[in-house]
Amino acid sequence: MYLRIDRLQVDLPPVKEPDPNAAAAVQELLGGRFGEMSTLMNYTYQSFNFRGRDKLRPYYDLIANIAAEELGHIELVAATINSLLTGTVENVSPEEAPLKAQVNARNSHHFIVTGQASLVGNSMGGHWNGDYVFSSGNLILDLLHNFFLENGARLHKLRVYEMTKHPVARRMLGYLLVRGGVHALAYAKALETLTGVEMAKMLPIPNIDNSKFPEARDFIDKGFDRKLYRFSPDDYKAMAAIWRGPAPGGNGELEVVDGPPEGGPLADLPEAPEAFVPDYEPEEIYEIARKLMQNM
Repeated sequence: MYLRIDRLQVDLPPVKEPDPNAAAAVQELLGGRFGEMSTLMNYTYQSFNFRGRDKLRPYYDLIANIAAEELGHIELVAATINSLLTGTVENVSPEEAPLKAQVNARNSHHFIVTGQASLVGNSMGGHWNGDYVFSSGNLILDLLHNFFLENGARLHKLRVYEMTKHPVARRMLGYLLVRGGVHALAYAKALETLTGVEMAKMLPIPNIDNSKFPEARDFIDKGFDRKLYRFSPDDYKAMAAIWRGPAPGGNGELEVVDGPPEGGPLADLPEAPEAFVPDYEPEEIYEIARKLMQNM
């Protein structure tokens, strides 16, 4: 089962200027072939389908725990997209055609389908696909796939980084570059214990260190590149048998941290009545909610 916390894994800066085209690019990191939906669902189904769990506990715990972290990653990317879309449209009456400029938007689904919000799709509006999930049941093959998936995801993050200087997008990218590096290293270390192959020597892929990016350095300086957070009150402790030893960056020891990162608050997205979100004249439902709260 899952326990949900109403916070993001990292704080995002307030939006000063919207950027719907940057939002479209960031969509690739949510619903693309190498997006966070893919990492989430690959590791989730591998953990669901894991056979011999009690005899292979360190490997099961590692996959299942990273899957839980990935739930927060799709939330973080969606929050970034929503922030980039906030303030895009002027609140005027329907006959004034408030969405007329969005005819030329990179991803018109943001304005037609989701009411200026994220969708489970890629940067071109294509939907995320369950065929992206690889769960063979063979432990080494699944771990090897996960190593590949994390590095493919890193390549796409770097390319999206080069597409936008928006501070909200770059804050998210800095964090996910570091956390993705942790996951790639974790799968490399798991494979090394099973095969003797030193997969970590391939990292980073592409061959540019996260420390080259100021938004990532902020998290490296705080040790986020050394920590595997345990996303459970009592479970997944055996992954510490894999995640241990000196950090590759020479900045300390790898460590398993009990509990999630402190994170930051979710933005309270403003209503968008021009898109009928949460409705055209929402005062009535606001009053209903206010009365419900009074009865608590």
